[in-house]
Amino acid sequence: MIERYTLPEMDRVWSQDNKFQNWLKIEIAACEAQARLGHIPAEAVEAIKARAAYDTARIEQIEAEVHHDVIAFLTNVAEYVGEPSKYIHLGMTSSDILDTGLAMQMRDAAALIRTKLERLRQVVAEQARRYKYTLNMGRSHGVHGEPSTFGLKMALWYTDLGRAIVRLDQAAEDIAYGAISGAMGNFAHLDPQVEEYVCAAAGLKPCPVSTQVIQRDRHAHFMTTLAVIGATLEKIATEIRNLQRTEILEAEEPFRKGQKGSSAMPHKRNPMMSERVAGLSRVLRGNAVAALENVALWHERDLTHSSVERIIIPDSCILLDYILEKLTEVIQGLVVYADNMMRNINLTGGLIFSQELMLHLIDKGMLRETAYRLVQEKAMQSWAERSSFKDLVLNDTEITQVLSQEEIDAVFDMSIYFKNVDYIFKRCGLD
Repeated sequence: MIERYTLPEMDRVWSQDNKFQNWLKIEIAACEAQARLGHIPAEAVEAIKARAAYDTARIEQIEAEVHHDVIAFLTNVAEYVGEPSKYIHLGMTSSDILDTGLAMQMRDAAALIRTKLERLRQVVAEQARRYKYTLNMGRSHGVHGEPSTFGLKMALWYTDLGRAIVRLDQAAEDIAYGAISGAMGNFAHLDPQVEEYVCAAAGLKPCPVSTQVIQRDRHAHFMTTLAVIGATLEKIATEIRNLQRTEILEAEEPFRKGQKGSSAMPHKRNPMMSERVAGLSRVLRGNAVAALENVALWHERDLTHSSVERIIIPDSCILLDYILEKLTEVIQGLVVYADNMMRNINLTGGLIFSQELMLHLIDKGMLRETAYRLVQEKAMQSWAERSSFKDLVLNDTEITQVLSQEEIDAVFDMSIYFKNVDYIFKRCGLD
């Protein structure tokens, strides 16, 4: 991933150094297990542990000649260890350390992502409580429906992010498996206890069955989960982008001193962070499709998944880490224009109370079809004339014969849009 979108902690997880560190841990743990089983001398293991090291530049130099990264790594380690290096990698295949090491990296990446998801959810919760009773216009199809509250909008995001954490936990558990089972995964040249020991040392569980590789449905589950989380973040970012439109302007990304919105138009304050979140989420979805393509391999293994995963798995983890950070900044610094929210609520001259009027008429005994027709006629007249819906209602004898002045006033009372907010907040754990 390009440096622009790479944050330090996640960069360390996917660094070459961390990858080789994990490989070395796996190989040393395998040697320890072999010694415990009496297959290699204990003193050889002590020598390996004391001398084992690597040099990334040297590994790259060797790989340029042998065209095999694991062999290049083992050759370089052997240069440090000397004669006892003959006991390293006994009975193992390259995928044993590739896949087990990758599982360690994915697990660690998931932990970083989870921390940021929790932080974003906490910030959303704070804002939801802050704007719990701030009325805003609810829209369907982009058209004014009925009022709701801005706090409820954020309460929805809070529950969305809660599900994202559950999904991530499930995917992280699914990927936290290692395999030290040899060339075809059948332990022909290894004792299964070696695998159990190495996986325990690495904080993983052994795959119940593997071939030459850990099965890629696990990786696809992880990658599609990252994509679904990204889609949730995009959903939030898209709402912020819409609310920042000049004609709406109910909320706005923070715009810091010295920031520029356009090279040509000095007045512009663009929702650029939200747009970046939305754009990069597309990359996560594309990478998830590639991960699904990696599930079906030839026989016990082919190499079609390998080159793809070197790109998509680190990139998706790095991108999700980045957009979580940026969206948290946006939500935390969000500028909310409550006056504009009320202005927009009043934009249609009271049409938003049409359902409440219809329900009052039905409650008085009017047939639903009759009430709907009557209310819609007045609503369409209000649209056409740009006149007050309430005034039209008060001047309609068919309605006033059924509803009193006080009952009509009650129709146009916004308090009904608050009455169950506390209940919803309690139900989603925000009380």
